[in-house]
Amino acid sequence: MAKIKITHCVRGACLAVCLFPGLLLSSSCDSHRRGESAGSSIATDTPAKKTPDIITEVTTAEFQDSITPLEVLGKFKAGNRRFLEGRMLHRNYLSQVDLSSKGQHPYAVIVSCIDSRKPAEIVFDKGIGDMFNARIAGNFVNTDILGSLEFACKVSGAKLILVMGHSDCGAIKSACDRVKLGNITAMLANITPAVDAVKGFPGNRSSKNQEFVAAVAKQNVLIAIAKILKESVIIREMVSKGQVMIAGCMYDLRNGSVDFYP
Repeated sequence: MAKIKITHCVRGACLAVCLFPGLLLSSSCDSHRRGESAGSSIATDTPAKKTPDIITEVTTAEFQDSITPLEVLGKFKAGNRRFLEGRMLHRNYLSQVDLSSKGQHPYAVIVSCIDSRKPAEIVFDKGIGDMFNARIAGNFVNTDILGSLEFACKVSGAKLILVMGHSDCGAIKSACDRVKLGNITAMLANITPAVDAVKGFPGNRSSKNQEFVAAVAKQNVLIAIAKILKESVIIREMVSKGQVMIAGCMYDLRNGSVDFYP
C-alpha cells in the first residue's frame, strides 16, 4: 500500500502526494476532521479586519444645494485632519470619472500655487468633482482668476472660496528679492503689494529671512481675499447674502498641515 505525505490544505481538501511517482490522492486534514466547514474561517484571537468603505459616488446637485458655506469649510478642515492621521477615504476614481462626465457640482473652489508639493485634492482628501482648483504661481488674484471664481460660484454653485498659500514659496521669495527674469517679472508684480505691505519687520527683507518670507506669504493671502471682495461685484453680493464664504489658509510643506485663518 502506498504511503502518503500531507503537503498543504486548500479550502478543506488536503493534497496528498504519494511517495511513489504518478499517484495523487486527497485526504481530510485535521482541522476539517474537527468539524470546520470548507466555507468557514478558522477561529483566531485576532479580529477580522474590516474592509474600508469605498466611495463610488460624486457630489450631486442636491448635496451642493443643501450644504452651507460654513459646513463646506468644516469638510476641508476634517479632510486635512484625515490626511495628517493617515485615515484618508477610499475612492473608486474610475467610477467618479464616469459619473462626473455627465456633469459637475463642486462645493468649493481653491486658489492655490502651482507648487508640485501641495496637491490640494490630496491634502484635503477630496475626490473627483468635489472642488475647483485655480492654480497660479504665488496664488495671487487677477482678472482671469476672478472670472474663474465667478464661474465656479455663480454658474456652478461652489459655496466656498479658499485662498491657500504655502510655506517656502518660490514665487513669494522671488518677489521678496525683486527678481527680474522674462515673463516672471510681470507675474511677480502681482505679489509685490504683499511685500510692500509688511511694514516694520526686523532684519533682512529678502528670501534669506524665513520669518519675513512667511509674513509676506500670509499677507499675500489676505490681499487676495480683499481683492476678490473689492473687484468682483458678483462674489461680493453672494458673500453678503450668505451664499458664499471666502477663507484663507497656509499649507506647511514640512508636515502637511493646513493653518486656517479666522
